[in-house]
Amino acid sequence: MIFACLKKKNIIITLVTAVAGVLAFILLSATAAHTVFYGGTMRKLPIYSVQTDEKKIAISFDCAWGVDYTDTLLSVMESENVKCTFFMVEFWTEKYPEYVKKISDAGHEIGTHSATHPHMSKLSAAAIKKELEESSAAIEKITGKKVELFRPPFGEYSDAVIETAESLGLYSIQWSVDSLDWKDLSAGEIKERVVSRVQNGSIVLFHNQGLHTAEALPEIIRELKARGYEFVPIGELIYRDNYHILPDGAQAAYS
Repeated sequence: MIFACLKKKNIIITLVTAVAGVLAFILLSATAAHTVFYGGTMRKLPIYSVQTDEKKIAISFDCAWGVDYTDTLLSVMESENVKCTFFMVEFWTEKYPEYVKKISDAGHEIGTHSATHPHMSKLSAAAIKKELEESSAAIEKITGKKVELFRPPFGEYSDAVIETAESLGLYSIQWSVDSLDWKDLSAGEIKERVVSRVQNGSIVLFHNQGLHTAEALPEIIRELKARGYEFVPIGELIYRDNYHILPDGAQAAYS
């Protein structure tokens, strides 16, 4: 009798768990495409990488300080026939409009990196919106092209940051491979970090003002090309709709 009661109790627990799982899936599907369960709560995530069977990856540069190596970077991209994505802060955009135009005219993609490079997760929704609208407008005024991507400064974000970006038609982008070029690593160290970590759908983070980035880039590109990888701008790598974000930040298409 006791065994029968325990068995019945286990069946009920199993059924309740299954129903809860179904309800959770329905709730998740009804929310924004990049909402995931994280630590028992619902949390918004940006796109760290893309889940794909294709050997495609994206190189990105954050632009906030200086242009000392930017011409060299552009020359490398041109010689290797590679297009990438630059994320620009508004004050950088306004200080170097000729570089904004040069980058855009070369066929590279440009996204916003905010207006003032603040810790955006600490801002109000109104302040976040102001950062994104003003920085996007500054870029669009020079390029004549709509800004569709946003990278949060310091890689910091919150639900409010991602939701506000989404309301403005912006995809929030992080990275899955960090070159750590901002630490002034040697060209060899930067190359080793990147080529050893790249996978299908990786988004690689560089900085246009990295001390040894321009020196490391040609070897990185050639090595990854030899491994069969194709370089595309982030906007061509990501899914634009019918997607969800996995707990590790990988963007995956609904099958």
